[in-house]
Amino acid sequence: MSDIISFKEFAKLDIRIGKVVSAEKIKRSKKLILLKVDIGGEERQLVAGLAPYYSPDELVGKEIVVLVNLEPKIFMGYRSEGMLLAADINGKPVLLVPEKEVPPGSRVR
Repeated sequence: MSDIISFKEFAKLDIRIGKVVSAEKIKRSKKLILLKVDIGGEERQLVAGLAPYYSPDELVGKEIVVLVNLEPKIFMGYRSEGMLLAADINGKPVLLVPEKEVPPGSRVR
């Protein structure tokens, strides 16, 4: 069972809808894709281990769910400024996407 957190702790998470502006495979990696994501008036760079499952072309224009206030981390020399959210199905990511088009930056609650 997962650890239980309070609503106050959950409220600290800044989760928003982002729209993928660009995506490119990181050349020295078999797994990583570098994404530029519009999160509503601001563009963030994300590094995600999606290359075995999604092509960069599939990702451009897609609306995704992004955890915005995650501490930045460096992957293979690239700074990741958030994390996209995906379901894990037998070790393979399935992106979480809104059922209808929504503006980038819309908060997830």
